[in-house]
Amino acid sequence: MGKSTSTNKPVRHSQRGLVIWHGMRMRDFRKLRKVGAELHWSQLHRILPTLGMLPYNTVMEKVEGWRYEKKLAETEVKPPLFVLGHWRSGTTLLHNLLTLDDRFTYPNLYQCIFPHHFLSTEKAMAGLTSWLVPKRRPMDNMETGWKLPQEDELALLLTTTYSPYRNLAFQGHRERYEDYFDFKSADPQEREQWKAAMMRFMKKITLRTGKPIITKSPGHTYRVEILREMFPDAKFVYIHRHPYDVIRSTIHLRAVMFQTNALGKINLENHDELVYQAYEQCIRTYEEDKQNIPEGHLYELKYEEFEKDLLGHMNKVYDNLQLPDFEHVRPKIEQYVAGQKEYKKNVFPTDEALAEVVNTRMKFVLDKYGYDPVS
Repeated sequence: MGKSTSTNKPVRHSQRGLVIWHGMRMRDFRKLRKVGAELHWSQLHRILPTLGMLPYNTVMEKVEGWRYEKKLAETEVKPPLFVLGHWRSGTTLLHNLLTLDDRFTYPNLYQCIFPHHFLSTEKAMAGLTSWLVPKRRPMDNMETGWKLPQEDELALLLTTTYSPYRNLAFQGHRERYEDYFDFKSADPQEREQWKAAMMRFMKKITLRTGKPIITKSPGHTYRVEILREMFPDAKFVYIHRHPYDVIRSTIHLRAVMFQTNALGKINLENHDELVYQAYEQCIRTYEEDKQNIPEGHLYELKYEEFEKDLLGHMNKVYDNLQLPDFEHVRPKIEQYVAGQKEYKKNVFPTDEALAEVVNTRMKFVLDKYGYDPVS
């Protein structure tokens, strides 16, 4: 049997000066520390800038509230479109294609890192700080930048701390973040705080343009139940991929996220098992909760078919979800697809141990989505 792809030695990646925690307020940092968030001297190059940003974000949040509170109270969020799928299933590609349509809006990286004050600061600060942002995502080489679409999970982490991305502060301690995948076992008060933060963020995005929002977060795949409570008329597009490819790539992603954002000593103990648990929970929760989505409000895609005909499948997404006329956005999607021809995916060696896990423990996924076992 082959050895697992993960090790206890982190892989080095450059993320320039940017870390997720740069958008945090003082009270949220204290909240994480109170429940045992890990800090280590080896991460001082991240800890010190983070500490320096805490007062700025705290003050600027108050400024933003003073400027926009009345307008936000009057803002109504139009029914959003949520892109769902486990990490590494193709959600970023699908989100990027959907957000080419200028009849919609979306959260960008700046807004997700600085959710407390982007209405007041983005116009001036995005240009001044663009050097902090890597040109490519460290985990998969996809293009990034302040203005490009980003998952709102980052904003929810920074406004509540209630997110699976809490794992960056509690490496190896699933019990300190496991409630924040689907919130079904979470403290009811925390669940309501999360909902309030989500609604506020969506209102702030809406305030900018007044357009319907297309947003994605793999974390939302666990939360169809909550999202439908908040947005009864929301629509969903779900993308899945062979579990071997998803899990293998997620193991890599998780290690890179720790290496580029952790404030504590890197700890990859029990790394693979934690990925397996999160993946199982994601698929089972989604498959259970999707049953209550009304007809015409959910469309599902198979990544392996999607990538072979991006344009054709995007047309089907528009038709099945009854989105506005597809011909309006067709030229932009054609241009985007043409520009992706030079993109190169990460390549990993075959892992016999992981193949065995997929063929046995994840057999329910193979059967559900019609995938062949790994040979």
